[in-house]
Amino acid sequence: MNNQTKYTEEFKQEAVKLVSEEGYIITKAAQRLGVGSTTLGKWVQRSKAEGHGLTASDQEELKRLRRENRELRMERDILKKAAAFFAKESG
Repeated sequence: MNNQTKYTEEFKQEAVKLVSEEGYIITKAAQRLGVGSTTLGKWVQRSKAEGHGLTASDQEELKRLRRENRELRMERDILKKAAAFFAKESG
């Protein structure tokens, strides 16, 4: 996309969420969205500066908890598959 492209605030917010909440690195998220990584980086920085009403420690804790939640979901899914496999083997 060229330098004249205008993005809606909603698009920018969703793009920032990919980085701040979903754990994407800026370059991968930008590539996925067809946005320059510098542009997305500026959006992320602006979002952090605005803080969305959370303190820096709250934001860090939220980020940590979301990462932990993703990991726990993956572990749960692996355990479900293992349980199904062993149930099939013993039956």
